[in-house]
Amino acid sequence: MQNVENVKSAIQRILHNLSKRIDGEITKVYVGMAGRSLHSQVNEVQRSVDSSTPISDVTIKGIIQSARTKPMNKYQILDVVPRAYYVDKRKTDTPVGECGSEIKINVNLIIANEILKRNLYRVLTTSNINVKDYIITPIATGEHLLTPEEKQTGCMLLDFGAETTTVSIYKDGTLAYMNTLPLGGRNLTIDIMNGLNVLEDTAERIKTNIDLPLDPTAANSVIIDGKNSLDAAKYINARFGEIMANVNKQVSYAGMSMDAIRSIVLIGAASQLRGVTDKIKDITKITNVRIGNMPSAINIIDSTCNRIEYIGIMSLLTEAAERIDTVDTCVKINTYDGGMFNVETPEPPTPTSPEPAPTEPKKQKPESWAERMAKKFNRMFAEDPDDE
Repeated sequence: MQNVENVKSAIQRILHNLSKRIDGEITKVYVGMAGRSLHSQVNEVQRSVDSSTPISDVTIKGIIQSARTKPMNKYQILDVVPRAYYVDKRKTDTPVGECGSEIKINVNLIIANEILKRNLYRVLTTSNINVKDYIITPIATGEHLLTPEEKQTGCMLLDFGAETTTVSIYKDGTLAYMNTLPLGGRNLTIDIMNGLNVLEDTAERIKTNIDLPLDPTAANSVIIDGKNSLDAAKYINARFGEIMANVNKQVSYAGMSMDAIRSIVLIGAASQLRGVTDKIKDITKITNVRIGNMPSAINIIDSTCNRIEYIGIMSLLTEAAERIDTVDTCVKINTYDGGMFNVETPEPPTPTSPEPAPTEPKKQKPESWAERMAKKFNRMFAEDPDDE
C-alpha cells in the first residue's frame, strides 16, 4: 500500500458502484490482505493436558490461538495455520478425541510488516467502513483453487502480480510455506521501457504482442511500434529468469527439495505470457504445470468476467461466503411498501365514468440480488479500471 489516499478513493468508488447495483447499502466488508512483507514463519506450540480426558476441539483451538502471543519485532501476526499435530510425540491427523498427556502443534505464523494493517486500518476508519473479517488473500486463493490431491502430494501456487510474486507451497494437505517476492509482471514492462526507450503503454503493448516473449531464439522478428520484438524478448526472458531463480530458492527456504513438488499452478496477469507454462517446466523440471481456474463454487454467468485477473477476487468472495452465517448479511437492502424490490406506486385514480378503472399491468418479478450482482460484476470493473 504505497498511497493511503489512493487506496481510500478506490475503495470508496467500488463501494459506491456496488451500492447502486444492490439497491441498498453495504454495511460491512471482508478485507483481503496481501503485500510485499506477507510471509509465513514456522512456530511450535505445546501444552500439557489431562490424559484421562479426550482432547477437545476447544483445546486445539486454544493452543493454536496461543501462538499469536509470540513477540514479533516490527511484524504483526495476521493468521495462524496448523501444519502438524503430535500427541505424546506421535504424529496424528485427528488429535480431537485422542488421549494423551502432551499435545504439540506445528504452525505457520502468517505475518507482515505492522505498517500494512495500520495503514489499512487508517483507510477503513476514515472511510467509516465496518470490517466483518480479515482474509489472507493467498491462503484463500490456495484453498479454493488447488485440488486436495495437489495439496497432498506437493504443489506450488505462483501468483504473478504486477508488483509482486507470491509463492505458496502446499504439502501433506496443508500450507507448508509462503513468501512474497518484490518482483512482478511490471518489472518486465519497466525493463522494456528502459532498454528500448519507450513509454510504459508502448512497452506493455510490445510485451503482450510478442508470440514467444520467453524464448528469444524462437520468437518471430516483427516490428511493434517501431521496435524489434526480439530485442524486447531478450529483456523479458532475462527478468523472468531472475524471478524464477528466486522462486526456486523458496523451495529450499521451506526446507524441501524440488522432488517434493509434483505440480505448479499459475495465476496473475503475468501468467498469461505466451509460452509461460513451457518455460516454467524447463526451469523447474516439473512437468505438471497448469494455469489456475476460477473457484468451482463460483458460477460465472458473464463469460467476460472469467478472467485470470479476477481469480483472487473470486477466491475472496468464496471464502467470505463460507465464513458468513446463513442468517447474517453485509448489506442493507432498501425496502418499499409491498416488498423488498417493489417500487412504491401512487394510488390509481378514481374513475369518473361508469367504465371500469384500468387494470394496472402486472409487475414483472425482479431479479434477485445475487443475479443482479453476477450480471453486472464485470461492468463495475469496466467503468472503474483503476479500482483493481
